[in-house]
Amino acid sequence: MAAASGNEANEPRGELTVRTIAMPADTNANGDIFGGWVLSQMDQAGGIAGVERARGRVVTIAVEAMTFIRPVRVGDVLCVYTEIESVGRTSMKIHIEAWARRFQSDTREKVTDASFTFVAIDDAGRPRPIPAAG
Repeated sequence: MAAASGNEANEPRGELTVRTIAMPADTNANGDIFGGWVLSQMDQAGGIAGVERARGRVVTIAVEAMTFIRPVRVGDVLCVYTEIESVGRTSMKIHIEAWARRFQSDTREKVTDASFTFVAIDDAGRPRPIPAAG
């Protein structure tokens, strides 16, 4: 089992942004939830947080050091948490954690985390400045 990066405490870091159930159609050949599905949920959560912070469209440009710590199984509820790490002129880094609430259980386990970079764009798809917070 790979070592977790960052916070492996019993509490997620950031704000709950996406919550969804893992379904049989989302499995890989081993019967576990496909890693790409988890990544997609994390990207959606980051996009939500990014749009709120940038007050407009954002696009994902990078994902750093994603390590899958534990599998997600059918019936688990995947909870994705986001926290803005830094904001530049047109881009921002968002820390994203995925936690699984195990099926028919109160057990909650961190399954992966990563730092995503998003760029704010205008209607023509060009980078635009991110407004000041507040």
